[in-house]
Amino acid sequence: MTELKSLIAEKISEIVKNNYGTSPEICDIISAFEYPPDDSMGDLAYPCFKLSPIFRKGPNVIAQTLAEQFDCPSVAKAQSVGGYLNFFISDEYYSDKLLKGIIDKGQDYGKTDIGKGQTVVLDYSSPNICKPFHVCHLGSTVIGHSIKKLHEFVGYKCVGVNHLGDWGTQFGKQIYAYKTWGNKELVEKGGVDELVKLYVRFHEEAEHNPELNDKARAEFHKLETGDEENLALWKWFVELTIDECNRSYKRLGIEFDSYAGESFYTDKMPEQVQKLKDQGLLKIDNGASIVDLSEYNMPPCLILKSDGSTLYPTRDIAAAVYRHNTYNFAKCIYVTSAQQCLHFQQLFKVIELMGYDFYDKLVHVPYGTISIDGEKLSTRNGNVVLIKDLIDTAVSKVTDIMREKSPDLENLEDVAEQIGVGAVVFYYLMNDRIKDINFVMSEALSFDGNSGPYAQYAYARTCQLLNKVGETKQTKFKVTEKPERELLKVLSRFGETVLCAVRDYEPSDVTRYILDVCTAFNRFYHDCPIMSAEDKEVKATRIALTKATKTVLGNALPLICMKTPTKI
Repeated sequence: MTELKSLIAEKISEIVKNNYGTSPEICDIISAFEYPPDDSMGDLAYPCFKLSPIFRKGPNVIAQTLAEQFDCPSVAKAQSVGGYLNFFISDEYYSDKLLKGIIDKGQDYGKTDIGKGQTVVLDYSSPNICKPFHVCHLGSTVIGHSIKKLHEFVGYKCVGVNHLGDWGTQFGKQIYAYKTWGNKELVEKGGVDELVKLYVRFHEEAEHNPELNDKARAEFHKLETGDEENLALWKWFVELTIDECNRSYKRLGIEFDSYAGESFYTDKMPEQVQKLKDQGLLKIDNGASIVDLSEYNMPPCLILKSDGSTLYPTRDIAAAVYRHNTYNFAKCIYVTSAQQCLHFQQLFKVIELMGYDFYDKLVHVPYGTISIDGEKLSTRNGNVVLIKDLIDTAVSKVTDIMREKSPDLENLEDVAEQIGVGAVVFYYLMNDRIKDINFVMSEALSFDGNSGPYAQYAYARTCQLLNKVGETKQTKFKVTEKPERELLKVLSRFGETVLCAVRDYEPSDVTRYILDVCTAFNRFYHDCPIMSAEDKEVKATRIALTKATKTVLGNALPLICMKTPTKI
């Protein structure tokens, strides 16, 4: 639809200029287009209210003038209604331009090169070492990876960074807990689960014995200053955690280009701390080193504790500088919980005050919290749901469903894995990322509702239909029925949807669009028989529509981390 919008916008601009002597920019006309809520109002609408103040004419008068003079072969009719100029797209455009265009472009349909020659660094997932890879990490992981896939789709070179939480006072707690109550054989056997038990026990003991927190801080200080015993324990904890996380990443189909965590920047922080001192930005407050941000209506940004230990801002400043020097990014995107919004506001402001000219290329993408059946989760209290357990449950339930419905399906277990994993991901990405999510397994696994299985089943149906009817050699198509037009109208929006998702860092735009495609395709499939169509052009058109739907779903599903099984 982007191409047609440009064509119509040029015609509008020409008419407006001829009648009023001047015209808005083409891009402004394009951005004003709307999709009418009812097909009786056309396929595309331009609100003339925007022109009324400029030309001192009523929107109805302007719309009527445009309608009377508008002429474009791709538009069957231009109609003035209530200050809007409504456009009815011709069947010839649908069949000769749009449908053929989707099929000809195939895997490239919807792609652009707006990011060509530019690099985007994405910081996402970033689990904490010694803690379980639980569903609270799911948002950063799948939102971040989807944003990465979306940027790649429009031409950017992307660098996915898993900024591991492998440094900080919590490791003092973990080391103290292990030295006090730990057992090497139990940890080697139980892995992260055993480390979590120790971490939970530390907090339980510390509630009654607060001085344990001082001992934990002392252990972390020893780690920061290179104590061999603590370094060896820390490296062991890191290896155990990464091994467990990688098993879930593999199931989700996610790979990272860098695992440079917080510890990677230990030797890079002193330079940034010194820069803050040299610029007079660092102040001492009760022994701690801070950057005063009161002028910007923010609390102070803590850079060093009173004992000289570093904090998140210190490491994040060093990381941002390193990434810019290494990758020369056009954007550096941080995908984290909305609870960290203040942290990133402070971070970006401090980087700006330090004189780094890339501060405006830093982007924080926040997301809401997740609960399971309404229950909030907490690692500290030992109340967590692991991602691996959530996926295992989904896959197990899908396997049972498929054994009942499709017992003879080849590679049933592999397909069940794709659908189970997809169900979890799709459910999470279906709503605006900033909204809190209550994960309900029965809704996520539904084959009939707005779900991942529903979307994957629609894709598999297109594959099965095309296998049955075969490829058509017909090159001339004929759109004749409303469901055909409606399906094509939805398919035409794919490229625009991708660009909106990239602009707003919003994977849910694509997720909801996929559901629109599935709904339109199922209506078309129900109302427009393929095999029994007598007219060769009509039959070829419906086969082509099925292929176009397969193309769009096949391009869209991977953008939200979904697999595309051809049989279900």
